[in-house]
Amino acid sequence: MSSDLPQTIIVIPCFNEEGRLKLEEFKRFINEASGIALLFVDDGSKDATWQILQKMTAGNERKVYTLKLPRNQGKAEAVRQGVLAALKQNPEYIGFWDADLAVPMEDAKWFEETLAGNNKLKMVIGCRLKRLGSNIERSCFRHYLGRVFATIVSIHLRLPVYDTQCGAKILTSELCRQVFADPFSSKWFFDVEIFKRMIRIYGAQQTIESVLELPLKQWIDGGESKVKLIEAAWQFFKLLTAKK
Repeated sequence: MSSDLPQTIIVIPCFNEEGRLKLEEFKRFINEASGIALLFVDDGSKDATWQILQKMTAGNERKVYTLKLPRNQGKAEAVRQGVLAALKQNPEYIGFWDADLAVPMEDAKWFEETLAGNNKLKMVIGCRLKRLGSNIERSCFRHYLGRVFATIVSIHLRLPVYDTQCGAKILTSELCRQVFADPFSSKWFFDVEIFKRMIRIYGAQQTIESVLELPLKQWIDGGESKVKLIEAAWQFFKLLTAKK
């Protein structure tokens, strides 16, 4: 790989993020992180998100990329399109991160080093495990609803996974080419579909051996979810009843 190209590209889906983008934190990461580039995907925003992203890109073209989708297509497709664009740069690893930085951007280096340090791993994901020494902040309602969801998913997948939905993940490019090739059926629960596709490709046991959950040091709830509960429940039901 050319020294001008990043080893890792992190895809950050954005939809109407004008008032939530933590520009100073992104800029600090861009200046300090070595070998990691950011690819922001504007998922058909109606506000000034795209203009803000263009300003952040100016002067940082080797470390910040942008992609604008013509209309809002949901997080799953925004991430998928970002991953497909990132693959054209031939990085070793590709990840995706929530734009609200509930997980600090600096953790991406920790994820990358963990993945690079074990050639058996294909994916490293964040795990919102509340424990002593961590700072995991979310409402009780979302926490317990999330635990019910995670338990159902673990049983459905027959995998001992604690947290499929944490918005911080890094994968090998090889895995990305396989699991992001086709559109996902769910706009929001595509993380579960990634696991289902891995099981189909590698089998359950190799999937278990290929994924590592990292207990996060910090996760701070970014506020009200953009997903309505009824819509989420319906998409979740369709996902569970779909063929693996």
